[in-house]
Amino acid sequence: MKPITQESRYGELWSREESVLAFELYCRIPFQKTKANNPAVKELANLLGRTTASVARKLGNFGAFDPSLQKLDISGLTHTSKLDREIWDEFHADWNNLVWEANLLRSKFGESRPVHRAINPPSGPSETTRLTKQRVHQAFFRDAVLSSYEATCCVTGLTVPECLVASHIVPWSENERFRTDPANGLCLSATFDRLFDAGLMTITLDLTIRFSSQLVRSQNLLTHDLLLRYSDCPIRRPNRFMPSLERIEWHHKNSFRE
Repeated sequence: MKPITQESRYGELWSREESVLAFELYCRIPFQKTKANNPAVKELANLLGRTTASVARKLGNFGAFDPSLQKLDISGLTHTSKLDREIWDEFHADWNNLVWEANLLRSKFGESRPVHRAINPPSGPSETTRLTKQRVHQAFFRDAVLSSYEATCCVTGLTVPECLVASHIVPWSENERFRTDPANGLCLSATFDRLFDAGLMTITLDLTIRFSSQLVRSQNLLTHDLLLRYSDCPIRRPNRFMPSLERIEWHHKNSFRE
């Protein structure tokens, strides 16, 4: 039997499993980097035994469904399939399970990734699975949100990845369903992430920045110079995965301290 090579798979239809992995990657990297020379594209191509050009085309197919790209007059490839649309719709209906499924598929296809050692060892198999899922979900959410905002704080414009946080608009402790949904995220520098989480800052429905009266009344000059200078300024909008206005409204009603 001849070995399966990248060349021998030319023209072979993509399976659902392969398409799930492709879409998961599509969400984690900026659309303009869905190219054959991207190391992440090369990694997936090697994992699937496909050419980098084939993987790049598949990523481009998903771009055809992306409304955020359409608003920017950016179109994906036109040779999409029914399966591509099904995967797109399925992810958007159930991010958590499909992100986890993609993680399991990577293992199935033979990828080996280092597992971070927990400070307190898990108490059993179920706890190990829970912690692993938590890391997988957090890693995907961070990648998807930061790539959407081009690794730039949407308030300050800071571009130091080590200082950036993928902030949940609705905390996943409030609604587990939104845990990995990039439309439930904002890219914020660490200080503004804390302000947002504490309800001292919010984003209005027209995507401008608003601070709590507790800060506005502050007599501290640094508070005005470093924080309040951004009051009523528009946030930097993402290239895709626009923040959900429904969840923005939730934050204003349930977290923001007027």
